[in-house]
This record gives sequence, structure tokens and C-alpha cells, in this order.
Amino acid sequence: MSGGITPTSPGEILELIRSGQVTTRRELQDLTGLSRSTVALRLAPLIANGYVRARVRRSGSAGRPANALSFDETGKLILAADLGATHGRYALTDAAGTVLAESAGELSIGSPPQTVLRTVIRRFRDLIRRTDRPVGQLAGIGIGVPGPVDYARGRPVQPPIMPGWHDYPVAAELSAAFDCPAFVDNDANIMGLGEMRTHYREEASLLFVKVSTGIGAGVILSGRPQHGVAGAAGDIGHIRIAHPVEGRRCACGASGCLAAHASGAALARRLSDAGLPAVSSLDVVRLVHEGHPDAIEAVRTAGSLLGEVLSTAIALLNPSVLVLGGDLVLTHEHFLLSVRQAIYERTVPLATRDLAIAGSQLGIRAGVEGARHMVVDEVFSAEAVDARLETLETAGG
Repeated sequence: MSGGITPTSPGEILELIRSGQVTTRRELQDLTGLSRSTVALRLAPLIANGYVRARVRRSGSAGRPANALSFDETGKLILAADLGATHGRYALTDAAGTVLAESAGELSIGSPPQTVLRTVIRRFRDLIRRTDRPVGQLAGIGIGVPGPVDYARGRPVQPPIMPGWHDYPVAAELSAAFDCPAFVDNDANIMGLGEMRTHYREEASLLFVKVSTGIGAGVILSGRPQHGVAGAAGDIGHIRIAHPVEGRRCACGASGCLAAHASGAALARRLSDAGLPAVSSLDVVRLVHEGHPDAIEAVRTAGSLLGEVLSTAIALLNPSVLVLGGDLVLTHEHFLLSVRQAIYERTVPLATRDLAIAGSQLGIRAGVEGARHMVVDEVFSAEAVDARLETLETAGG
């Protein structure tokens, strides 16, 4: 048993299988030091309740075929939503990430939460109808919103661009609508989680920054988003910049916020005041692609301002990856190079020596992909699985 980890529950056995650390009963015995009979006892409820598949895996050599163990992902459905300031993206997937149905549409996050959540629920039900999958297969719901979130309670916390949402029971309302667990987090957190699990799984830390209508960041350490005491970790859009322009007020009511100078909404207002047709961050991107010098200059300045703020975060966290996402990244080198240059100019070489700076690879799907991972992490954690199995055992007498 020397060096073994000796799990004490079926849920911990499932974590070993889900992570790929073990793929057979023999590997499970060798890793944990448990006897064959004990391994069989721990696996029995996992197999019986659809958590684990056990299939005969034959090899080319003579001898007894091995029982291949794998997490049964296909029969467990997840509803995921990424809500932005002006749009929403919705997906129905299985636990493995296979997309069964997906949709997107305009959305005003400034509307009352009851109104927005009615839209979300309607969208989710439409996805289920399109796939003709039983609602009973739903494992959970994951949703991202553009504001601070009390993750443990599933409630937004004083989100500046979401009036009326403070302390609203978002997770509880979605859970009641579909009779399954629901989880809510900040949109930048779930985007960062999606990027890390898909493209940077081997990295120790990742900082994700979203620049669209507003600005927010997700800090992913050891594969998990960091929320802070009040859910405000990564809320960099409201950091005061060194030399603010007078009169540019933020949605939070303060002056000098980064978001009031470098967000897509701020740039659109500035270009519109200059006589250019810009209402949204995507309009800013369009103007840059059309070669308007004022738009290009505005985006480059925004990148420099963001880089100044991020240089402090880079020095403090020393992450291995910085991923930039959101609409302004679609301007490509105009924005990315400005951010990179500002970081390198203001940060000691040791902090950036091993830092990779890149645009989002998942793009518009980062949020729903991260929401899926959030649900899988919660619903299939050792604690959650053990609690579920205990409930089933009690119900079964």
C-alpha cells in the first residue's frame, strides 16, 4: 500500500476514473492498494447508477481480458448559457462536451432578472425539444453572467450593468424550473475555465480577460476559478486608471474606471460622438476592419490602457498564460499588440519570461464550454456523487 492513495468512497473512485488516472480494475487496485473485493464493492453502485461503464477490453496477448473502466458521459445532459450585456448563447451538451443543440440571440442584461430568466428557460426548453431527449437525463445547468457572483449561493452581487439583479436567486430559479442542480458564475470565470480545460490543461495558472461591452477577468488557478471573498475577484473593469479623461463616467457611477475608457461600449460612444456609426463593440470592430483611423487609434489606446492594468496583475499572480477574449480581440494585432507591449514595458522580465499571451481559441463558445465544465466539476465531484448514492440507497430501502 506504500504510495497508494486509498480512496474511502465510490465518489473518490469515480474521480480517479474521470481523470484518466485508472482505466482498469487492476490499475485501480495497484494505485490505491485496495483488494479486488473492495474495488468491486466500491464500483458496484457507480456501475449500477450509470456513473461508470465497465467493458471487456481484449488485448492481442494471451491471458484474461481486462475490464475497461470509463466515466459514462453520454447519458448525462447539461444545459449551458453564456449571458452577455447584449446577447446570449445557449447549448445542450452531454457531459463529454458533444453539442446536441445550440442557439444564440439578442438579450438585454439590463432587463429585470425575471424577464431575462424567462428567456433563458424558454431557450433551454426549445433545445431539449429539438433533441427529443428526456428531461430526466439532465445532470445540471451552468450559466455565466457579466457581473460579480456569490458562487456558493448562486446569486449576483451588486453587478453594475445588471440593475435589479443583486442577490437574485438565479441558480435556485433555474434549478426549480428543470428539477436539477444549477450553478452560476461570472462570465469571464467560465470563459477562462473553458479555455484552460480545452487548450491549456497542463498549465498551472491562466488569466482570462474579456473585453466587449464591459471588461472583466477570470483567474484560474490549479484548474479552478478564484472568486474572492465577495465574488469580485477579476472585476478589473472598475480599477482606476492613472490619467482618466474628465467626464467619462462608468456604469458603476464612478469616474476614472478602466471600463469607462477601454471597453467596447466606451469606444463606441467615443466614435459615435466623433460622427462615426458606432453603437456597440462589434461596430468598433467593423470600423477597424474598414480602416477608419479614429477607430484604429481608439482600439490601440484601449489596448495600452488594459495592458497597464494587467501589468500589475501579471506581477502579482505570475500566471503562465494570459488569454484575451471578447469582441475587441477581433481587431487582431491592433488590440493584442498594444496590450502585449504595455505589459512588457511595465513588468519585470522575470514575470513575463514564461508568459504566453494569446487570443481566445474557443471564441464565442468559450462561455458555454466553461459552463459545461463547471457543472461536471460540481455534479460529479466525489462529495456530490457520494451524497447522491446515499440518497438513492436510502430511497431504495
